[in-house]
Amino acid sequence: MKKQIFKGVGTAIVTPMKEDFSIHYSVFEDLLDMQIAGGADAIVVAGTTGESAVLTDEEHVELIRHAVRHVKGRIPVIAGAGSNNTAHAVYLSKECEKAGADALLHVTPYYNKTSQQGLFLHFTECAKSTNLPIILYNVPSRTGVNICPATYKRLSETENIVAVKEASGNFSQIARTASLCKEDLTIYSGNDDQITSSLALGGKGVISVLSNLIPNETHAICASYFEGNHEESAHLQLKYLELIEALFLDVNPIPVKQAMRAMGYDVGPCRLPLCNMDNTMAEKLYTVLEKYSLTKVSKHSHSDAG
Repeated sequence: MKKQIFKGVGTAIVTPMKEDFSIHYSVFEDLLDMQIAGGADAIVVAGTTGESAVLTDEEHVELIRHAVRHVKGRIPVIAGAGSNNTAHAVYLSKECEKAGADALLHVTPYYNKTSQQGLFLHFTECAKSTNLPIILYNVPSRTGVNICPATYKRLSETENIVAVKEASGNFSQIARTASLCKEDLTIYSGNDDQITSSLALGGKGVISVLSNLIPNETHAICASYFEGNHEESAHLQLKYLELIEALFLDVNPIPVKQAMRAMGYDVGPCRLPLCNMDNTMAEKLYTVLEKYSLTKVSKHSHSDAG
């Protein structure tokens, strides 16, 4: 059996920006501390939610380095290191390892895409370049390519490919993958609205956007399931469903950053091409936040929509 990187909630943390779009490292440190205090079991830095697509390589690696220095081993720091260019993914893997990351998250190649054999070769090259454990990331809605269960099986035979963040939403595929790979591949849900369902198929947690807002409650969805209280896990999953849906009214991480600003966190804007939600969508988000008593400011006094 391969060693698990974490069990429970890995927060896909946002990257806070100043108004000039530079990284706000002091706020980043505050967010890391908030996550750890709130029960997060791991932190994923420079993933999709962390706006990895618009970070320079230097910023990307410095963000990992900064997280590692500040977290000081309290929980694992997982570095986003994926690319649709295998050579670039290998470079990022090596640099994130040097920066002190505990594990790597590798998304499937996007835009140029590839075949199942290409996926196997791509991830195998990434795995050979590092001693760190690797979490594969399957998100067909963003990348246009899907990892099939048979390919997961082949990849799970590589020693340091240890887990997958499954965001396909295809439970038949997840079940087949779990059946084929067993303990050679830990499955984490990549969708906050499917945590309990994934745990029921043997999943070990979630890599979460929701936990940026409510780490303790997201952790509780997993913890209650692991403790055998499946009904409580399902209850919490459904309790926060409307909030989860609100965080995907627009492209992630636009809504989660807008929500965090409404909660009083100085996370700043997203870098272009991502921009603020329009007023109609923002009003919907603020209404949901108020329903969950999460906003510090009345929805009518928000000025950052538009």
